[in-house]
Amino acid sequence: QVQVQESGGGSVQAGESLRLSCTAPGFSSNNCGMEWYRQAADNQREWVSTISADGLTTYAEAVRGRFTISKDEAEDTVYLQMNSLKPEDTAMYSCKSDLVSFFCNYWGQGTQVTVAS
Repeated sequence: QVQVQESGGGSVQAGESLRLSCTAPGFSSNNCGMEWYRQAADNQREWVSTISADGLTTYAEAVRGRFTISKDEAEDTVYLQMNSLKPEDTAMYSCKSDLVSFFCNYWGQGTQVTVAS
């Protein structure tokens, strides 16, 4: 496993925005897809979004239209732009490789996002 470094979480009011970052050394050269998932206090783990090695993006219904996933391959960094945040978006957000393989085995500790109503 390769540890990734997430950042950008914080406490905001409903309607505000945050941008999360996930630095995963080598994920681009290894042709890894990356994804964000979140885990709320009730311990329900929920997939949020994926960006494939080719740059194709998919989103959970709950965030589609509000969140945007992107990547900077030169910096080996994946971003999650979160707009129009809602209290129900409150969770620990983590990134990981979408499929685990010898070359793609990235995991992160997460960054906390708290949205107040």
